[in-house]
Amino acid sequence: MFEIKTKTMLGPKVWRMDIYAPLVARRAMPGQFLIVRADKDGERIPLTICDFDRDTGIITIVYQTVGAETERMSRMNAGECFADVVGPLGNPSDLCDLSIEELKAKKIVFIAGGVGTAPVYNQLKWLHDNGVDVDCIQGARTKELLIFEDEMRSVTKNLYFATDDGSYGIHGNVCVALQKLWDEGIRYDHCVVIGPVIMMKFACQLTKQLGIHTVVSMNTIMVDGTGMCGACRLLVGGQVKFACVDGPEFDGHEVDFDQALQRSRLYKTQEGELMLRLTEGDTHSGGCGMCS
Repeated sequence: MFEIKTKTMLGPKVWRMDIYAPLVARRAMPGQFLIVRADKDGERIPLTICDFDRDTGIITIVYQTVGAETERMSRMNAGECFADVVGPLGNPSDLCDLSIEELKAKKIVFIAGGVGTAPVYNQLKWLHDNGVDVDCIQGARTKELLIFEDEMRSVTKNLYFATDDGSYGIHGNVCVALQKLWDEGIRYDHCVVIGPVIMMKFACQLTKQLGIHTVVSMNTIMVDGTGMCGACRLLVGGQVKFACVDGPEFDGHEVDFDQALQRSRLYKTQEGELMLRLTEGDTHSGGCGMCS
């Protein structure tokens, strides 16, 4: 049923797929995610929704091959079908709860890093379709790693690029770019940051200094996607939350990024997995495929 309609390579190890999943497309909202399974023996992979078309029943995903399962996905071609596409899951963006008048009154900037550009595009497109103009800073290590450039231009008022090596746009990371815009007198009161955890951490440190309310998406730490495994456990304002069921979006100034980064590193060793189970007790349920 879940046929791959198109498959495109966007960059090194980064793929786009348009998949026929009408029930998901019918109910999807910006900020949500889905879970795909290549075949009946495949692992469950949570992926943010990049785009959806309710009329055609097509949903778009963008993913990077970082392990065996995503490598298997990258070898699938148009005409083949996924065993499962489950969603939409998680909560829609908080922006969806505001009226169009409230959205237009805000000065919003999005910050996208790497494949985090995909879920950012989904929100930008929804805002653009509702007549809301927003800016975006899109960052990558080098120009060749930037994706969706034309698509992003079509749904933003101002699109700024930042590359670590200076090969395109502003020379520096997304924080350098935001500070540069701020120094030039450009002001924002709402920021959405989606990308690698370390990027979101430093972006939030900057926006806190600048007094910009900031939302982050913690989709990158999810494993099971339904709240059963505990892998996406994080502290938000000192309280235990789970990215998949409580998020994936949270107040970026309340997220304990150091704890999230530490947990992700500990998962890489058996001793670290045991330490997580010991220190987190009942709040770490196991069963995520990472813990024995």
